[in-house]
Amino acid sequence: MAVRPLSPPRFDVAVALAGLLGGLLLWAFGLGVRPADDPVVLFDGRWALLVPLAVTAGCELLRRTAPRTALVTGTLALAADLMTQGSIATIVMYTDLMYAAVVYGTPATARRLPWVTGVLTLAGMLVPYAVWRVPEALLVGLVVGAVTFAPASTGLIVRNHRDAADAARLQAEQTALLAEMDRVQAVTAERSRMARELHDMVANHLSAIAIHSTAALSLDDPGTSREALTVIRENSVQGLAEMRRLIGILRDGADDREPSATPTLDGLGTLVEGARANGLDVTLDAEHGTVPAPVELAAYRIVQESLTNALKHASPGPVTVCLRRSPEALEIRVTSPYGDRDGPRAPGSGAGLVGMRERAALLEGSFEAGPVSGLEGKRWVVRATLPVTDVELGEA
Repeated sequence: MAVRPLSPPRFDVAVALAGLLGGLLLWAFGLGVRPADDPVVLFDGRWALLVPLAVTAGCELLRRTAPRTALVTGTLALAADLMTQGSIATIVMYTDLMYAAVVYGTPATARRLPWVTGVLTLAGMLVPYAVWRVPEALLVGLVVGAVTFAPASTGLIVRNHRDAADAARLQAEQTALLAEMDRVQAVTAERSRMARELHDMVANHLSAIAIHSTAALSLDDPGTSREALTVIRENSVQGLAEMRRLIGILRDGADDREPSATPTLDGLGTLVEGARANGLDVTLDAEHGTVPAPVELAAYRIVQESLTNALKHASPGPVTVCLRRSPEALEIRVTSPYGDRDGPRAPGSGAGLVGMRERAALLEGSFEAGPVSGLEGKRWVVRATLPVTDVELGEA
């Protein structure tokens, strides 16, 4: 229920003034509900009916701020009005107080008043008829129903419609909020995916460019510098091609041009050859067979990022890439020498490891990377296990 205002709203003040002025106008013309010689009239002076009229008009000021208090006080004023010649304005204002008590009162009041007034209406019909045994006695119940039950029932209908509208508005706001949350999550997920793709596509080539350009600047051998510049040019061209592919993926297809195909595990040989051209001593041992497309893309990116990290951080020595396919999962293992490095080193942000771990997590697989000591010395080992069963189709 809405918070009630502390002071009477302007509309309530206008209703009170209109009822009071209307009652005074009827009083000025001497118009009353009953004649002065009616048996129920105990106070037959014309001034007596002004007191219930003024009290009821004052109750109209409380129709929203204190609806129950206004109804109780208005009921007493109506009872007093029955002992005078009566005023139609007082009765009309009382029906409004009954209506306001249901619309603006507590839920318990809104539920009970229609039932109470309905019982009073029924009693107003049956009791007078049982006492007087004339059909005209039924009119007493009709009058009671018109003054009490009708406005209470109308107020209940209005309140129910208002509550239904508030519930529909709240549901619409909640639906809009959930839709906005879904949109934000979708945008965040898409940005993460784009960041992974951009990092995996370009980081390898930019790392090679950074390392070979550093070597070209630090050495004064024309042959070595020319070889380094050749590698830089090849990686620049490949990096631009990868950037164009990423842009093609992000295009909306307005020109009906399709982006190039997604990398597959069959392209690991080309990936390894590129790493060898950049100076890595790489050995590939891949037995992967056929795997779902999401697993294939994730495995390719994990191997690509592992070779990029080896190019940037590994010590001189052999790098091995091993893939094994079991009935349940695809096992990936990339090892590289771990230790101090004398040559130029490309800076790293740690995003590569985060991206590989996210790719494995999206497929409900496992990922770990770290140094391991063994017979071959200290090695940096990247392990990933990607399930190949019950994989949802989508881009990892």
